Amino acid sequence: MKSCVIKFLCLGLITVLLIAGCGKKEEPASTAPLVKTQKIAADNDTDSATYAGSVHGRYETNLSFQVGGKILQRAVQAGDFVHAGDVLMTIDSKDIVQQVNQSEAQTEAAYAELQLAKANLTRYQQLYAQDAIPQASLDQYQTAYDSALSAYQQATAHTLQDRNSLSYTNLMANADGVISTINAEAGQVVTAGQTVMTLVQTNELEVEINVPENDIKSLSQGMHVTVSFWALADSTVDGIIREISPMADPTARTYRVRISLPQPPAELKLGMTASVLCSSTSADQNTYLLPLSAIYQTGDTPEVWIVADDNTVALKEVQVSTFDENHVKVSGLDKGDVVVTAGVQKLRDGQKVRLDDSTEGDNS
Repeated sequence: MKSCVIKFLCLGLITVLLIAGCGKKEEPASTAPLVKTQKIAADNDTDSATYAGSVHGRYETNLSFQVGGKILQRAVQAGDFVHAGDVLMTIDSKDIVQQVNQSEAQTEAAYAELQLAKANLTRYQQLYAQDAIPQASLDQYQTAYDSALSAYQQATAHTLQDRNSLSYTNLMANADGVISTINAEAGQVVTAGQTVMTLVQTNELEVEINVPENDIKSLSQGMHVTVSFWALADSTVDGIIREISPMADPTARTYRVRISLPQPPAELKLGMTASVLCSSTSADQNTYLLPLSAIYQTGDTPEVWIVADDNTVALKEVQVSTFDENHVKVSGLDKGDVVVTAGVQKLRDGQKVRLDDSTEGDNS
């Protein structure tokens, strides 16, 4: 009877254990979260833009006469190469020749008056020394001499001015170069200072482009650019931004940018169309572009999650320079860093993650 009771208890215990075992669920092992990442590439984020321009001379001179008159002759054509001192255009000089003749006659008369006043002064100085005349008489002849001298000097100055005006009737090239435009013809009456032609010095060529105001901030003086020419298919040269206009064109709202060409192609000609590639790299050599979703921030300091070689994550502080609704530019990262770009709020320091290979990319 006793053995039957023991057998019954054992059987009941086994049944209870089996029931308990069947009712208990097995806990799943912890699974590392799958994350999207971006690898920091070796190259910085670079913004590029291409602008159309044209070839100009660095020095372009609008030539004009210093006196007005009727044009008698034009000695050059547009496109002609000229040398410094060459006569380019001549205006009628008859009126100016008459002025010169009149001035010279007045100068001669003033000189004669001066010689007479000088002789009188010398004679009366001698008389005064002999006490033959009073001081007042001597002063009178001294004043007459001073007036004659002043009149002669003034007449001489007028004569020199008129002679200069006569030389101005010939328009001469101020330097070696090419005549790019002609704005006046023989028979036309021009005024002093009116542009009659333009001379371009060809010893230093440049490219001029117009840059929209929203792009001008990415350009700087001394910046290197790449210049190609539509008419010279195989010619690509280095250019250097020499000048950026401080003020935008009031109508087009663009800034004029001048680009010097240290080694222009031999076949390059004025007016050729150019294409200028401007690639601006951030001044901070460790500035990179990330999705805005990569930023993890719980306080005042923005951070990102960096995935280590063992697939654990750790926070790294970054500095934000600019951002928009989708992207952010940051510094403080190292080349080769793998940055988590999505789901950053669910991670914890030291946690293991799995990389989504299909979404991993770089910052270029």
